[in-house]
Amino acid sequence: MAAMQDRHVLITGGSGGLGTAVTALLLARGGQITVPVTDDRQAGYLTKALGDDAAAVAQPRADLRNESDVQAVIDGMERVDVAIHLVGGFAMGPTDTFSVDDLRGQLELNVVTAFLVMKHALRRMKETGYGRIVTVGSRAAVEPAAELAVYAAAKAAVVALTRSVAEETRELDITANSVMPSVIDTPANRQAMGDEQAHKWVTPARLAEAIAYLASEAAGDLRGTTLPVYGRV
Repeated sequence: MAAMQDRHVLITGGSGGLGTAVTALLLARGGQITVPVTDDRQAGYLTKALGDDAAAVAQPRADLRNESDVQAVIDGMERVDVAIHLVGGFAMGPTDTFSVDDLRGQLELNVVTAFLVMKHALRRMKETGYGRIVTVGSRAAVEPAAELAVYAAAKAAVVALTRSVAEETRELDITANSVMPSVIDTPANRQAMGDEQAHKWVTPARLAEAIAYLASEAAGDLRGTTLPVYGRV
């Protein structure tokens, strides 16, 4: 088991379908967890998922597209041992009809948030000389499909950012790696896609285990990894 005892862990998107699984797992393994939320609705999702354990999770308010908010959250932590960036967004549509405003939205939600979290987490990690950064790419980043041009490009940028940070920290005990899920078995995906193939999708619990490993001290020799977690699709 990848222990997190007394590690200070930032989990962005920790109130979402995948995020609640990651938060619950690392909390159970002894992590001191911070989950930024945008509003009471997100805080409510976390409380519903974790029950009484939610009280142990710091939940500062932040818009992660805003650098001052990201900096305030990260500077408010005692230290940053682990940064797990789960925030992102999905969009699809024919390239010739996809609006530039929606393109900018995808880049803000996927790429800008990843950059800001990595930038400020890395700054704090360098204070102690230790850190684990884990981001979420997508199978689409390496296997782009029709009508996923914008999403695939955004996730490919997240992977490139992560691998570049891994190279920057090669001489330090700071790592950066990505998990690459395909379809995740969440209620939202079942509603959008039906559940006929859901038994083949990766579950949040199994994906959380992969993330927890990359976030652990034991994964110190993995740098710039893009770990495919596709389930059976």
